[in-house]
Amino acid sequence: MEKIAVIGGGSWATALVKILSENKSQVHWWMRNREDVQHLIQYKHNPRYLSGVSFDLNYVKPTNDLEAAVAVADWVILAVPAAFIQHVVTTLPVHAFAGKVLVSAIKGMIPVENILISDYLERHYQVPNTHQLIIAGPCHAEEVALEKQSYLTIGSHDLETAERFCEMLRNRYVKANPLDDLDGIEYCAVIKNIIALACGIAHGLNYGDNFQSVLVSNAMLEIERFLHRIMPMHRSLSGSAYLGDLLVTAYSQFSRNRTFGNMIGRGYSAKSAQMEMNMVAEGFYAVQSIHELNKLFKLDMPITTAVYNILYERISPAVEFEILKNKLK
Repeated sequence: MEKIAVIGGGSWATALVKILSENKSQVHWWMRNREDVQHLIQYKHNPRYLSGVSFDLNYVKPTNDLEAAVAVADWVILAVPAAFIQHVVTTLPVHAFAGKVLVSAIKGMIPVENILISDYLERHYQVPNTHQLIIAGPCHAEEVALEKQSYLTIGSHDLETAERFCEMLRNRYVKANPLDDLDGIEYCAVIKNIIALACGIAHGLNYGDNFQSVLVSNAMLEIERFLHRIMPMHRSLSGSAYLGDLLVTAYSQFSRNRTFGNMIGRGYSAKSAQMEMNMVAEGFYAVQSIHELNKLFKLDMPITTAVYNILYERISPAVEFEILKNKLK
């Protein structure tokens, strides 16, 4: 029986616990909120997210003890928002992850440092990138809960380890495949959330499907330019981990980034949108990190710049999109 620690209590963490535990892995599930842990033990479901999913407590071990959950696991899945991961793991000793495989289910970057989660783990916890994986979509937690056919890509520098993890995920409604592009997948996952924000803003401003299709196709060019500059290698961006993940985030009703952007387009402030959603839209933090990185590269990234200007320079969405639409082709 594989022993896995899942760190986080949100919808994606809940979906992953469902997949892994139903495949008979032992999951030590850490949640910050003590009441949520007690609720899960008593009623066998997460009271806040995907509450229709029931868990077998023979395989799921809810806990508030982060260090204990990590200590007994061979695999550690990080599934908390990027902006909060430092606060969560800061209580762990530096050697806590030694000899373990770290799996990032986070689609964001470390604020201020503007580095990927994998770089943060290597820099601060000495986890070599050969012991790290990233989970990419296209896949929404809500559809996993409904057991709709879903696909995952596991990015890694070690395909053998990635394949082992894929085996732990595969079932009748989940297909998983390894891919040797840890960094490219991770950066793409970050930027696609920014693009989803832009798509939501466009919808909130009453732009139609014609415009959104142009927005998404230009976004792929933006992603391609960025990846070629920061992490050059041969990769097909038409694959599921790149274009597929972008499409589902840009168009789906379940996309929190698209929902957040839609609210911004309709006139909400970022703070009021965050409060009403009661969920974290990773793109809000990610756009600042990518914007800062691009100050070094000076790449043509008009969509990213537009979202940054709206969220951080407080330029009117309508005004900014008037400028943006003349830059798209």
